[in-house]
Amino acid sequence: MPELREENDVYVLDLGDDENRFSPEWLKTVHSLLDTVVDAPSPGALVTTGQGKFYSNGLDLDWLLNNYDQLDAYRTEIHELLARVLTLPVPTVAAINGHAFGAGAMLALAHDFRVMRANRGYFCFPEADINIPFTPGMAALIQGKITPAAAVASMTTGRRFGGAQARDLGLVDETATEADVVRNAAEIVRPLAGKDRATLSAIKSTMFANAVAALRTPAQ
Repeated sequence: MPELREENDVYVLDLGDDENRFSPEWLKTVHSLLDTVVDAPSPGALVTTGQGKFYSNGLDLDWLLNNYDQLDAYRTEIHELLARVLTLPVPTVAAINGHAFGAGAMLALAHDFRVMRANRGYFCFPEADINIPFTPGMAALIQGKITPAAAVASMTTGRRFGGAQARDLGLVDETATEADVVRNAAEIVRPLAGKDRATLSAIKSTMFANAVAALRTPAQ
């Protein structure tokens, strides 16, 4: 399960050591840990990462198959996590240690910055291949963070992008070795810690107002 630790004035949220799929319990734990980050007087920056092969594989499809009657509530919880990270009142960076698929890739995009492991792992939106259309909120999030060309290349193809390809397309900001991905990510946000949280949250909420509104609009 996710855990939070402090490293040299930056919080590191470890998403877990398996596929880090978005089970209801996982979502509840992540929200609780984000509460700790937001409520703490310091430090004022966040890195998220995983262990091993996965950053996050997104939706917990096994749980969903057994609880399909809860789809709307489950989707609302995922949308709320994405909207929350998108507007979190501290600088954020995803240290993508391995595979980031579907909603896991969307979670990474919701951060202010992204550092991806150079030699292992894929960044992928597989929706076109698994016949699951993007919700309006998810599409708005992706399109609000990357260029139109990158959105077409990633959203309509189901392609898997390695670190260098993801960087060149603008899905991530930089790449690093396995040993350096978290350290490099922390170095991006550590100088930004201490920004006024109300101001930062307001700026992000304005920048991504369309995505936040779409994510928080109840499903029809």
